[in-house]
This record gives sequence, C-alpha cells and structure tokens, in this order.
Amino acid sequence: MASPRTVTIVALSIALGLFFVFMGTIKLTPRLSKDAYNEMKRAYKNYAKALPGLKKMGVSSILLRKIIGTLEVTCGIVLTLVPGRPKDVANFLLLLVMLAVLFFHQLVGDPLKRYAHALVFGILLTCRLLIARQTEERPEKDESRDGQVNAQEKSKMKVS
Repeated sequence: MASPRTVTIVALSIALGLFFVFMGTIKLTPRLSKDAYNEMKRAYKNYAKALPGLKKMGVSSILLRKIIGTLEVTCGIVLTLVPGRPKDVANFLLLLVMLAVLFFHQLVGDPLKRYAHALVFGILLTCRLLIARQTEERPEKDESRDGQVNAQEKSKMKVS
C-alpha cells in the first residue's frame, strides 16, 4: 500500500497539473471560454501598461500572456504525467509564475478576490514541493539512524 506522503504528492500533482493546463489553455485560446479568454486579454493589457519596462524589452501584453499560458500548460502536463525530478522543476517554475501573477495583481491594484486563486495555488505548490523534498531526504536519515543503532549494538556485544 502506498504511503500517505506518496498519495498526497500524487493527488496534488494531478490536481495542480490539471488546473494549470486548464488555466494556461484559457490564456492561449477562446475555445474553452470566450469570456474568460477576453478577461485574460484585458488583464494582461493592464499588466503590460503597469510595467513599461516590458515594452522596452519588446514584450507585448499578447506575448506575455502567451508565454505564461504556454508555461502553465507545459508545466501542468509535466506535473500530471511525467515522473521524477521534472515534476519538482515544473512545480518550482509554476511557483515562480504564481509569484509573478501576485506581483502583477498588486501592481495594478486589484482587490484580493481577483488574485486569491493565485495565492491559494501558490500555497498548494509550495506544500507539494515541500512534501516532495521531505520524502527524498528522509531515507538518508533512516539509514544513518540504522547505522548508529548497529554500531551501538556491536559495542554492547564487545563489552559483554
């Protein structure tokens, strides 16, 4: 039977991955929801206006939206389907995207209800990453603990 940590990591990976595939797709195409797509276009125009440095670098609101949408879809697919270390990389990249989105919302002065989802999913991404990293570090501690116990048992045997 799978450990609770494994179940948690798998559940979070699939749920977060599917969410980001969905949200990234909304940023890239109006096929899922024309209203949500138009809202994303409007929001990214505001973000680009609030950051004049982007325009100087040649990054338009359209390019910014497409970059973030593509990153969300790609990382979402990796989180959902690809095993191993790439999930942690995708998780970290999505966490950076969420931080950027929070920054954009703060920059344009959006109310909390407009960016609460980014806050919640940023926290979930952080939890998934911490749980995933914790499970990798734990066996090393167990091995060192086993080694200490074996050494203590051997020293007790020598004394008696």
